[in-house]
Amino acid sequence: MSVDATHRAVEQAARESYGRLLAFLAARTRDVAAAEDALAEAFHAALEHWPRDGVPAQPEAWLLTAARRRLIDASRRAQVRRDALPALLVAADAAEEQLVPDLAFPDERLKLLFVCAHPAIARDVHTPLMLQTVLGLDAARIASAFLVKPATMGQRLSRAKAKIRDAGIAFELPLAGDLPARLGAVLEAIYAAYGSGWDDVAGADPRRRGLAIEAVALGRTLLQLLPAEPEARGLLALMLYCELRRAARRDESGTYVPLSRQDTMRWSRPLIAEADRLLQAAQRAGRLGRFQLEAAIQAVHARRAVSGVTDWEALALLYEGLVRLAPGIGALVGRAAAVAEARDAEHGWALLQAIPAEAVRDYQPYWALATHLLARLQRHGEADTARERAIGLCEDPAMRTFLRQQGRRPH
Repeated sequence: MSVDATHRAVEQAARESYGRLLAFLAARTRDVAAAEDALAEAFHAALEHWPRDGVPAQPEAWLLTAARRRLIDASRRAQVRRDALPALLVAADAAEEQLVPDLAFPDERLKLLFVCAHPAIARDVHTPLMLQTVLGLDAARIASAFLVKPATMGQRLSRAKAKIRDAGIAFELPLAGDLPARLGAVLEAIYAAYGSGWDDVAGADPRRRGLAIEAVALGRTLLQLLPAEPEARGLLALMLYCELRRAARRDESGTYVPLSRQDTMRWSRPLIAEADRLLQAAQRAGRLGRFQLEAAIQAVHARRAVSGVTDWEALALLYEGLVRLAPGIGALVGRAAAVAEARDAEHGWALLQAIPAEAVRDYQPYWALATHLLARLQRHGEADTARERAIGLCEDPAMRTFLRQQGRRPH
């Protein structure tokens, strides 16, 4: 097998299996950092062996076997944590069983998500830790999303993993009474992972390719675990409302198409129906939450597939509720956009200007909306400046092209 073909096979295995492999190993060793190191060595070994021996019939089983051997070797060399060896040997046996066709090892990712949200770990690192361990995002990308330096984020993540190991935090789902305190961070991490995959619409970044699909799968698994939790249902509905538009985000030539101009005939009707059912069931529980509100916002957009119009007044009201419940930057910018469409650009611009400048310095949607509103207000010089800022913060080449073309239109 060629080197390129091997690299593609290893990349696919990492994309499809990293989180499940890491969670399986970490659940048995209670040492996330050691499991990460062993798994990294296993992937490195695959790059060495697979070109010569061929890609195994069950890549996950091969990687799991390689990783557990490295964990056992490391424990024996270090002469420490002997209490972990029995569990590692059990994991070794389980790994060998994976060589039997059609036998799958258990998916421990939800356990790892809830471990990452343990109260013994600093709250500000709950979601970043989940994004790295379960979903494989690197510290630099996580740091960018949370507006901190990569080195700082790396230190926080390392300390959190050490806390899991040294405190002996059990890899198990929390009791019912402990769930509410941890559930919010788990929901947030799954949605953050979905957002990272959604942003990479062209699939150009191999580190994020498939993340949206992975997040939706985790959302479904979480709902199976907590079928009576309306926010779990709301989160899944929210992701599906976004996912139903995926095919319409590019035209036939690959050009970026904003939501307001998308061809609704390209939206997925089955996903609209499923998301509607999920949201309606969540609302019947009578416990409103952030993800239900965000799903309701996307539901209003989805109704354009039937009505042909967008109800901006409804959106403005929903965003007002979201800002009161969860006043994040995305909610504040979304409210400004909805108010600008429901009323006028002046009202929208006033709301946008009220957001603290430091909070939106590197938030691309803010600058994209500022460009649009300033152009409507005939403040073209300021609009051009905002546009350059939006382009500079945009990672999607097609979206950058779209923004540049908007700037070339006559004022």
